[in-house]
Amino acid sequence: MARAAELAYHDEPSIEATAREWGFDRVRHHHTAFRPPFPLRDTRAYTLGGRHVIVTAFRGTEPAELRGWLSDADTPPWPGPGGRGAVHHGFAEALESVWPQVLTALKELRDDDQQVYFTGHGLGGALAMLAGARLHFEDPRLTADGVYTFGQPRTCDPGLAREFNTAFTQRMYRFVNHDDVVPQLPPEPAFRHVSALRHIDSRGAVHNTVPLDGGLPDRGRGLAADLLSPASDGIRDHGVAAYVSALERAADQQG
Repeated sequence: MARAAELAYHDEPSIEATAREWGFDRVRHHHTAFRPPFPLRDTRAYTLGGRHVIVTAFRGTEPAELRGWLSDADTPPWPGPGGRGAVHHGFAEALESVWPQVLTALKELRDDDQQVYFTGHGLGGALAMLAGARLHFEDPRLTADGVYTFGQPRTCDPGLAREFNTAFTQRMYRFVNHDDVVPQLPPEPAFRHVSALRHIDSRGAVHNTVPLDGGLPDRGRGLAADLLSPASDGIRDHGVAAYVSALERAADQQG
């Protein structure tokens, strides 16, 4: 799933070539552009269809593009899927722009009861989590078999977080790499994380618990204040390549 999230940053020919290497014979691309003053230029995603599995991966963006909404606690909420709670307006609008395309692809490609997975890095992780929520709460006939996010920002209010945690027990995996600053934004209490945290420590080991959700350590608070500093640990640890490398090392150690 981390590699699939990383692939979302590539161009369409690269995605299709890699999909064939992975054994997927069908690919659908999703793309919507935005007009100013929306802080994001576009939303991109792709869906891979195979004999047994369907994967939809959402592309993230540079932290610089997210600064406006990630640090704003007063962003107007967007009603949550199926009337459950509320979500960050910018994230919801970004997903809404491609959701009809994604839903059409899922219905087209799921022709043999395949398992369905959503994934994404950074902003893409927020969209993957919301896609899972929309599919489950708005179309109860189909629930994603897994949602994997990497460096996901806080996405929804406590009400939707509770509903999502109940619905996605053992099916949600939210990875945070060491000092990654993006998962600390937007600020609490308006926005909350869903559960199922998997924290990657400085040695590359993966843990199910960590004192990260309760607040950053002093060093981390400084990183959050300087979100755009490219030399900061918080930005280096947010890169999708850092997630892929750390999880590959962890898999090798377990193997």
